[in-house]
Amino acid sequence: MGSAGVSTAMYDRILLPTDAEKGAELATEHAITVAESTGAELHLLYVVDSDVYSSYSGDEYVHEFEGLESALESIGEETLEEATEQANEAGLDPATTVRHGRPAEEILAYADEEDVDLLIMGSKERPGEYRQLLGSVTERVSRLASRPVTIVKTPVEAEAET
Repeated sequence: MGSAGVSTAMYDRILLPTDAEKGAELATEHAITVAESTGAELHLLYVVDSDVYSSYSGDEYVHEFEGLESALESIGEETLEEATEQANEAGLDPATTVRHGRPAEEILAYADEEDVDLLIMGSKERPGEYRQLLGSVTERVSRLASRPVTIVKTPVEAEAET
């Protein structure tokens, strides 16, 4: 029995939520490799974290708020452009999206809306204490996602005091 037109690939849509951090580089390479080898559609997502600029909510801060939001959006667009260029070099034409909100929530919502089969996320491997103090978006998404999440770790050495 032939199943013409039905994909037999394990993954049809892969989501790479990315940020401007160094920990995202290896995840980007991994996502491109997986998309390339499975023939999956690659989706790149950058979330402008609304918590970063929500503290600027009073009237006197409206100008600064808009400037900060715009700056964060520009960083997101540049980050997506760089990842798109890497994907293009591998013969892929990814879908790119910038969203605003709480990163983990927006990533999970996007994954559901686009019915992605796999999320690939970067994570910096830091000393344990730091990890416990600061919950990461990657950890939150991996805990709450209803679909597979691959975490690509980047070791980060303790930064020297200057």
